[in-house]
Amino acid sequence: MRVFRTAGLAVTVAAMALAMAACGSDTSPSTALQPTGGTTATASPGGSASASPQPSGSNTAGSGGPAFGPGCSSLPSSGAGSLSSMASQPVATAVASNPQLSTLSNAIKTAGLTDTLNNAQNLTVFAPTNDAFNQLGQSQLNALLANKTQLTQVLEYHVVPQRLSPSNLAGTHKTMEGQNLTVTGSGEDFTVNNTASVVCGNIQTKNATVYLIDAVLTLPGATPTPSAT
Repeated sequence: MRVFRTAGLAVTVAAMALAMAACGSDTSPSTALQPTGGTTATASPGGSASASPQPSGSNTAGSGGPAFGPGCSSLPSSGAGSLSSMASQPVATAVASNPQLSTLSNAIKTAGLTDTLNNAQNLTVFAPTNDAFNQLGQSQLNALLANKTQLTQVLEYHVVPQRLSPSNLAGTHKTMEGQNLTVTGSGEDFTVNNTASVVCGNIQTKNATVYLIDAVLTLPGATPTPSAT
Protein backbone atom coordinates (compact mmCIF):
# COMPACT_ATOMS: atom_id res chain seq x y z
CA MET A 1 0.00 0.00 0.00
CA ARG A 2 2.84 2.42 0.77
CA VAL A 3 4.31 1.86 -2.71
CA PHE A 4 1.02 2.60 -4.47
CA ARG A 5 0.50 5.83 -2.45
CA THR A 6 3.99 7.08 -3.29
CA ALA A 7 3.50 6.38 -6.99
CA GLY A 8 0.16 8.13 -7.02
CA LEU A 9 1.64 11.22 -5.37
CA ALA A 10 4.44 11.33 -7.93
CA VAL A 11 1.98 11.15 -10.82
CA THR A 12 -0.06 14.02 -9.35
CA VAL A 13 3.01 16.24 -8.88
CA ALA A 14 4.17 15.54 -12.44
CA ALA A 15 0.76 16.45 -13.86
CA MET A 16 0.76 19.76 -11.96
CA ALA A 17 4.23 20.58 -13.23
CA LEU A 18 3.20 19.95 -16.83
CA ALA A 19 0.13 22.18 -16.45
CA MET A 20 2.22 25.02 -15.01
CA ALA A 21 4.74 24.74 -17.84
CA ALA A 22 1.96 24.91 -20.41
CA CYS A 23 0.56 28.09 -18.81
CA GLY A 24 4.00 29.67 -18.75
CA SER A 25 4.53 29.08 -22.49
CA ASP A 26 1.31 30.89 -23.57
CA THR A 27 2.58 34.28 -24.77
CA SER A 28 -0.51 35.58 -26.66
CA PRO A 29 -1.53 39.00 -25.22
CA SER A 30 -5.02 39.73 -23.86
CA THR A 31 -5.06 43.40 -24.85
CA ALA A 32 -7.47 45.57 -26.94
CA LEU A 33 -8.21 44.32 -30.45
CA GLN A 34 -6.34 46.04 -33.22
CA PRO A 35 -8.37 48.21 -35.68
CA THR A 36 -9.50 46.61 -38.92
CA GLY A 37 -10.61 48.68 -41.87
CA GLY A 38 -12.24 51.98 -40.88
CA THR A 39 -13.20 51.08 -37.30
CA THR A 40 -11.47 50.98 -33.94
CA ALA A 41 -12.30 47.96 -31.77
CA THR A 42 -11.90 47.89 -28.01
CA ALA A 43 -12.43 45.12 -25.53
CA SER A 44 -15.41 45.59 -23.21
CA PRO A 45 -15.37 44.58 -19.53
CA GLY A 46 -17.38 41.45 -20.38
CA GLY A 47 -14.74 40.30 -22.84
CA SER A 48 -16.50 41.20 -26.10
CA ALA A 49 -15.17 43.76 -28.57
CA SER A 50 -17.16 46.73 -29.82
CA ALA A 51 -16.23 48.79 -32.88
CA SER A 52 -16.80 52.50 -33.39
CA PRO A 53 -16.69 54.06 -36.90
CA GLN A 54 -13.97 56.55 -37.69
CA PRO A 55 -14.72 59.90 -39.40
CA SER A 56 -14.90 59.52 -43.18
CA GLY A 57 -14.19 63.14 -44.07
CA SER A 58 -15.37 66.71 -43.57
CA ASN A 59 -18.10 66.86 -46.21
CA THR A 60 -21.68 67.29 -45.02
CA ALA A 61 -23.65 64.07 -45.13
CA GLY A 62 -25.45 63.67 -48.43
CA SER A 63 -23.54 66.53 -50.05
CA GLY A 64 -21.73 64.45 -52.68
CA GLY A 65 -18.69 66.72 -52.35
CA PRO A 66 -17.81 70.35 -51.57
CA ALA A 67 -19.49 73.48 -52.91
CA PHE A 68 -18.17 74.59 -56.30
CA GLY A 69 -18.25 77.51 -58.70
CA PRO A 70 -16.72 80.99 -59.05
CA GLY A 71 -19.42 82.59 -56.90
CA CYS A 72 -18.48 80.55 -53.84
CA SER A 73 -15.41 82.69 -53.20
CA SER A 74 -17.60 85.70 -52.39
CA LEU A 75 -19.47 83.88 -49.62
CA PRO A 76 -18.52 84.78 -46.04
CA SER A 77 -15.74 82.51 -44.79
CA SER A 78 -17.28 82.26 -41.34
CA GLY A 79 -20.34 83.35 -39.41
CA ALA A 80 -23.72 84.19 -40.95
CA GLY A 81 -24.01 83.23 -44.61
CA SER A 82 -20.94 80.98 -44.59
CA LEU A 83 -21.12 77.41 -45.81
CA SER A 84 -20.74 75.98 -42.31
CA SER A 85 -23.44 78.25 -40.91
CA MET A 86 -25.92 77.54 -43.71
CA ALA A 87 -25.43 73.79 -43.29
CA SER A 88 -27.01 73.91 -39.83
CA GLN A 89 -30.06 75.96 -40.85
CA PRO A 90 -33.28 75.17 -42.75
CA VAL A 91 -33.17 76.58 -46.23
CA ALA A 92 -35.26 79.77 -45.94
CA THR A 93 -33.36 80.75 -42.80
CA ALA A 94 -30.05 79.96 -44.50
CA VAL A 95 -31.02 82.09 -47.51
CA ALA A 96 -31.90 84.99 -45.20
CA SER A 97 -28.42 84.84 -43.66
CA ASN A 98 -26.60 85.02 -47.00
CA PRO A 99 -25.73 88.55 -48.20
CA GLN A 100 -25.84 87.44 -51.86
CA LEU A 101 -29.47 86.31 -51.47
CA SER A 102 -31.14 89.22 -49.66
CA THR A 103 -33.54 89.95 -52.54
CA LEU A 104 -34.55 86.30 -52.74
CA SER A 105 -35.07 86.24 -48.98
CA ASN A 106 -37.34 89.28 -49.21
CA ALA A 107 -39.30 87.61 -52.02
CA ILE A 108 -39.73 84.42 -49.97
CA LYS A 109 -41.08 86.42 -47.03
CA THR A 110 -43.39 88.46 -49.28
CA ALA A 111 -44.82 85.27 -50.81
CA GLY A 112 -45.30 83.72 -47.37
CA LEU A 113 -43.12 80.71 -48.20
CA THR A 114 -40.70 80.84 -45.27
CA ASP A 115 -42.39 78.13 -43.20
CA THR A 116 -43.20 76.04 -46.29
CA LEU A 117 -39.54 75.89 -47.29
CA ASN A 118 -38.17 75.51 -43.77
CA ASN A 119 -40.50 72.64 -42.90
CA ALA A 120 -40.12 70.71 -46.16
CA GLN A 121 -37.64 67.86 -46.49
CA ASN A 122 -35.07 67.09 -49.19
CA LEU A 123 -35.36 70.07 -51.50
CA THR A 124 -33.19 71.49 -54.25
CA VAL A 125 -33.36 75.27 -54.53
CA PHE A 126 -32.08 77.18 -57.54
CA ALA A 127 -31.46 80.51 -55.84
CA PRO A 128 -31.15 83.66 -57.97
CA THR A 129 -28.52 86.00 -56.57
CA ASN A 130 -29.12 89.70 -55.99
CA ASP A 131 -27.40 90.39 -59.31
CA ALA A 132 -29.84 88.01 -61.01
CA PHE A 133 -32.83 89.94 -59.67
CA ASN A 134 -31.19 93.24 -60.61
CA GLN A 135 -31.18 92.11 -64.24
CA LEU A 136 -34.99 92.33 -64.18
CA GLY A 137 -34.84 96.07 -63.63
CA GLN A 138 -36.38 97.83 -60.66
CA SER A 139 -39.83 98.30 -62.22
CA GLN A 140 -40.14 94.63 -63.19
CA LEU A 141 -38.89 93.53 -59.78
CA ASN A 142 -41.37 95.80 -58.00
CA ALA A 143 -44.19 94.47 -60.18
CA LEU A 144 -43.24 90.88 -59.37
CA LEU A 145 -43.08 91.56 -55.64
CA ALA A 146 -46.49 93.27 -55.81
CA ASN A 147 -48.17 90.26 -57.42
CA LYS A 148 -48.17 87.64 -54.66
CA THR A 149 -49.80 84.92 -56.76
CA GLN A 150 -47.28 85.23 -59.57
CA LEU A 151 -44.40 85.70 -57.14
CA THR A 152 -45.31 82.45 -55.38
CA GLN A 153 -45.46 80.59 -58.69
CA VAL A 154 -42.10 81.97 -59.80
CA LEU A 155 -40.41 81.08 -56.51
CA GLU A 156 -41.92 77.58 -56.41
CA TYR A 157 -40.65 77.05 -59.96
CA HIS A 158 -37.13 77.44 -58.54
CA VAL A 159 -37.64 74.56 -56.09
CA VAL A 160 -37.42 70.83 -56.88
CA PRO A 161 -38.95 68.58 -54.18
CA GLN A 162 -36.00 66.22 -54.05
CA ARG A 163 -32.37 66.67 -53.06
CA LEU A 164 -30.15 66.68 -56.14
CA SER A 165 -26.40 66.23 -55.84
CA PRO A 166 -24.12 67.34 -58.70
CA SER A 167 -23.97 63.76 -59.96
CA ASN A 168 -27.72 63.65 -60.63
CA LEU A 169 -28.36 67.34 -61.26
CA ALA A 170 -28.44 67.17 -65.06
CA GLY A 171 -31.83 66.21 -66.43
CA THR A 172 -35.46 67.27 -66.36
CA HIS A 173 -37.02 67.74 -62.93
CA LYS A 174 -40.56 68.53 -61.80
CA THR A 175 -40.70 71.63 -59.63
CA MET A 176 -42.81 72.50 -56.61
CA GLU A 177 -44.82 74.77 -58.93
CA GLY A 178 -45.74 71.73 -61.01
CA GLN A 179 -43.91 72.37 -64.27
CA ASN A 180 -40.54 71.00 -65.32
CA LEU A 181 -37.15 72.65 -65.52
CA THR A 182 -34.14 71.22 -67.31
CA VAL A 183 -30.53 71.27 -66.18
CA THR A 184 -27.72 70.64 -68.63
CA GLY A 185 -24.01 70.23 -68.02
CA SER A 186 -21.71 68.10 -65.89
CA GLY A 187 -18.89 68.31 -63.37
CA GLU A 188 -18.95 71.89 -62.10
CA ASP A 189 -20.57 73.52 -65.15
CA PHE A 190 -24.38 73.56 -65.17
CA THR A 191 -27.07 75.66 -66.83
CA VAL A 192 -30.77 75.76 -65.97
CA ASN A 193 -33.27 76.07 -68.85
CA ASN A 194 -30.41 77.30 -71.06
CA THR A 195 -30.70 80.73 -69.40
CA ALA A 196 -29.23 80.61 -65.89
CA SER A 197 -25.76 79.39 -65.00
CA VAL A 198 -24.88 77.87 -61.65
CA VAL A 199 -22.34 80.23 -60.05
CA CYS A 200 -22.02 78.41 -56.73
CA GLY A 201 -23.40 74.91 -56.41
CA ASN A 202 -23.89 72.12 -53.91
CA ILE A 203 -24.41 74.42 -50.92
CA GLN A 204 -25.84 72.34 -48.10
CA THR A 205 -28.54 73.47 -45.70
CA LYS A 206 -30.32 71.42 -43.07
CA ASN A 207 -33.08 70.34 -45.46
CA ALA A 208 -31.97 71.36 -48.95
CA THR A 209 -29.17 71.60 -51.46
CA VAL A 210 -28.84 75.10 -52.93
CA TYR A 211 -27.47 76.15 -56.32
CA LEU A 212 -26.90 79.87 -56.77
CA ILE A 213 -27.84 80.97 -60.31
CA ASP A 214 -27.17 84.19 -62.23
CA ALA A 215 -30.67 84.72 -63.69
CA VAL A 216 -34.27 84.47 -62.53
CA LEU A 217 -36.06 81.56 -64.19
CA THR A 218 -39.14 82.37 -66.25
CA LEU A 219 -42.22 80.17 -65.98
CA PRO A 220 -42.79 78.15 -69.17
CA GLY A 221 -45.34 79.98 -71.30
CA ALA A 222 -45.09 83.17 -69.25
CA THR A 223 -43.95 86.52 -70.58
CA PRO A 224 -40.58 87.65 -69.26
CA THR A 225 -42.06 90.80 -67.75
CA PRO A 226 -44.33 90.29 -64.73
CA SER A 227 -47.30 92.59 -64.27
CA ALA A 228 -48.86 93.73 -61.03
CA THR A 229 -52.53 93.13 -60.25
